[in-house]
Amino acid sequence: MTDSADGDAPSDLDLSPAEWALWQAFRNGSTCDLRTDDPARNDPHGRHTWGAERTVRARIVALLLLDGPPAQPGRVSALKLTGAFITDSLDLAGGTIEPFVELRDCRFEREVTLPESRFTTLRMVNCAIPRLEAARLHTEGDLHLPRCVVQNGIRLTDAHIGTDLMLNQAVVHKDRRGRSITADGLTVAQDLQAEMMESYGELTLRGATVGVSLSLRGSRLSNPYGRRALNAPQLTVERTLYLTAAGLTGSVAGSATPPYGITATPARGTRMQRFECEGGMRLDDGRFGDAVDLDQARFVLESDQELSMRRIQTPELRFLGERPQRGRVILSGARVVNLVDKSTSWPGLGGLWMAGFAYETLIPRGHFPLSLRLQWVAAATPEYAPEPYEMLAAALRSSGEDADAREVLLAKQRRRRETLPLAGKAWGFLQDWTVAYGYRPGRAAVWMAVLWAVGTVFFSQNPPHALKPGETPLWNPYLYSLDLLLPVIDLNQDSYWRPEGGSQWAAALMILAGWVLATTVAAGASRLLRRQ
Repeated sequence: MTDSADGDAPSDLDLSPAEWALWQAFRNGSTCDLRTDDPARNDPHGRHTWGAERTVRARIVALLLLDGPPAQPGRVSALKLTGAFITDSLDLAGGTIEPFVELRDCRFEREVTLPESRFTTLRMVNCAIPRLEAARLHTEGDLHLPRCVVQNGIRLTDAHIGTDLMLNQAVVHKDRRGRSITADGLTVAQDLQAEMMESYGELTLRGATVGVSLSLRGSRLSNPYGRRALNAPQLTVERTLYLTAAGLTGSVAGSATPPYGITATPARGTRMQRFECEGGMRLDDGRFGDAVDLDQARFVLESDQELSMRRIQTPELRFLGERPQRGRVILSGARVVNLVDKSTSWPGLGGLWMAGFAYETLIPRGHFPLSLRLQWVAAATPEYAPEPYEMLAAALRSSGEDADAREVLLAKQRRRRETLPLAGKAWGFLQDWTVAYGYRPGRAAVWMAVLWAVGTVFFSQNPPHALKPGETPLWNPYLYSLDLLLPVIDLNQDSYWRPEGGSQWAAALMILAGWVLATTVAAGASRLLRRQ
């Protein structure tokens, strides 16, 4: 294409001054800066028209990247272009691009087409792009798209990024199918940073894999008229998924290097922007190596939309966001070790589903007493289900809070009673009123003492007749009442006496009360022994 001796551009290319400057900068590995002295006219997203002095044909860019001239002696060729208006469509489909590529503050006339192309590193910073088509793109290093504005979506289906994928502060609008970023099957070897990003449409990450962390700190995902704003089932993140707030530095637009005006550990007084999602979110069957962090997150859901985390697995779930006013939070089948949460983060009755949700340790933030924790379980079980109560009791018991665990199991029995027929409800009320289903065995001793005292007084005044006069032991109302109350132990008293009339009814009631107390206490003891 070019004369290997001098590397000059062929005359038939008819290069403009801007293109000639780019050609020479490519051979030197230096930056070709086409910006003007007026900062207002350098904004690629502004309304100012860029003239011929800043215009570069996409054909020239492609020629340099795919079959460019040799570098100057002692230099490494690279395409570093700033402030250019790139006309026509930049099509590098299927190509192998070896030079380093950095396009900064550029404006593209038409879409950028990169499917099945291979790069070392590709950086497009603060560029205006109609659409980025990059399915099955492969990079050995980074793919950076910070602060870019993409009008018709980004496609990264089955792309492979060798190190980091950066979308910080990007603004991406939906394509014809209503999707802002389509990245199903994406693989990122290290971090995927999409902090302070604005997505208008559905962001899809089906089956994507991130080698370190995925950060959406401070981002705003909006798809109010579609079913979901984030659709990421079977997502794998080796460390942490951050759906949290981001701290803003004082100079965002002027930052030239990563993280482009965002600080992950903000200093005191730093302005914060929280993560917001307007539309449903799906993280079903996801695997997260360290945590899923929703600290300060805000979800705006319609009545038929969900924050779905079915069957996710992670060592820690930090559910610390703002309570959704509508929609549902679904944790059915999820498995976590630590559940870090606030009472003000969970939705109310009917807004939470967590059948089969398993956790080992509760780490509440702020005021979260047992009464509110029981309301949390009740909100997740509009229809009675024993598993959420048993899971909560197990978590409390493992933390050494046995008394609270018993209160939870008592609440379970009371909820169960509501599903029983009338006879079962009556029996349940009796068990609850007397000994609290055996979870408060001390109450049985109190009732036993009261009935013993009442029986003693009654039979002292109304002694029964002897069955065989002259063969009975000495009458003792204390032992006689106690023998009636104890259903198993025989004190050899009641068999010698024959109560009649009111005494007969009193004796029958004491025997019945003794059996009720004994069976209820035995049931409670068996539950404790089985560690339910």
